[in-house]
Amino acid sequence: MLEYIVEKEIHDLGYEIICGVDEAGRGPLCGPATAGAVILPEGLVIDGLNDSKKLSEAKREKLYEVITREAVAWSVACATVEEINETNILSAALLAMRRAIDGLSVKPDFALIDGNVSRDFTLPVKTVVHGDAVSPSIAAASILAKVTRDRICYELDKKYPQYGIAKHKGYGTKDHMEALRKYGPCEIYRTKFIRFLDKEN
Repeated sequence: MLEYIVEKEIHDLGYEIICGVDEAGRGPLCGPATAGAVILPEGLVIDGLNDSKKLSEAKREKLYEVITREAVAWSVACATVEEINETNILSAALLAMRRAIDGLSVKPDFALIDGNVSRDFTLPVKTVVHGDAVSPSIAAASILAKVTRDRICYELDKKYPQYGIAKHKGYGTKDHMEALRKYGPCEIYRTKFIRFLDKEN
């Protein structure tokens, strides 16, 4: 069970409203990057809460419902493919994180950010490497981000069924690469992620 050790450290510094923040979709070849921000009630125990990557899709969906019902406040946000193409995936992921924080109905006074990079946040933050495996707040945010990203992938699959996005969620699997070579990319693809196509021509 994840314990509120990191959150308690921040509370002890005098901060009262702490949100966890995480992103999903940095690695795929297509689609937006998503981010979640979550403020959990102090000490709330959510059975099975963990890093979203360690959970099955069905478990993530169930936890999504619990988190959105029990959280003090929660928000999800995206950075578009166009924004990823204009900058880079790290900048876009950080943008999505800032948007998720801005979307919270209760304003936090501190944010725990998964990873080791933070910039341009308008409130005090602490980065936590592998935070989704140690902080309940970040783990909850990771689940919201991942479920949202997967749901977007299912919608993209309906619009562009030739790529098989519902199956691989945009990652560079063998089947996905073969579909890209056969059909070519469309507007949902991240230009810097598919440069290998140019090299093959």
